[in-house]
Amino acid sequence: MQTIAVIDFETTGLGPTSGGRATEIAAVLVRDGVVVDEYASLMNSGAWVPPYIQALTGISNEMLADAPDSRSVMHELARFTEGCPLVAHNASFDRGFWQAEMQRAGIAPDSAHEFACTVLLSRRLWPEAKSHSLGEMTRFHDIRFSGRAHRAMADARVTTQLLLKVRDEVSRRFALDLGDAEVDHALLAQLQRTPLRWLRRGLVEHVKAQRAAA
Repeated sequence: MQTIAVIDFETTGLGPTSGGRATEIAAVLVRDGVVVDEYASLMNSGAWVPPYIQALTGISNEMLADAPDSRSVMHELARFTEGCPLVAHNASFDRGFWQAEMQRAGIAPDSAHEFACTVLLSRRLWPEAKSHSLGEMTRFHDIRFSGRAHRAMADARVTTQLLLKVRDEVSRRFALDLGDAEVDHALLAQLQRTPLRWLRRGLVEHVKAQRAAA
């Protein structure tokens, strides 16, 4: 039974290539549609948090001064998510920080850590939505959550609920094509790369390939 890790980073900026560093990470483990574990931590990289980021996230430089160092947090995170494929909302953002912070911590890449993106999947499944931001998807699907938006655990939990809605929608919409095939991470990764008009074809081809390999 596959376990997927849904992750979310809070950071000091838009990307690691422009000097951004992670300030907080959360990961939610999901197995067979059920949350089985969670991990979250602030992380002190020594980077300064600009005032507008502090206002957005509520994470201050004072909070980070007492947080564990980023290296130790990333080692804990690597152990927590070992062997799990990953999901994030706007995954290109989180992937960049994941790779940069893991590299800084001296952690070798885990081949299981392929990302699926709930932004891309939402665009395929619900093109009628006003936007596919996490906030809009929360309203679109009436997702209830506790905590503050733009904090890692709150956003990871919302992304987890969105992932479950994606899986349910794929199962419902393509039930005949799926047969007894599972809506697993590999299928989601295939669908996020498939143009909307070819979504069914992409799913059918993936299912056939999986059955041939079995």
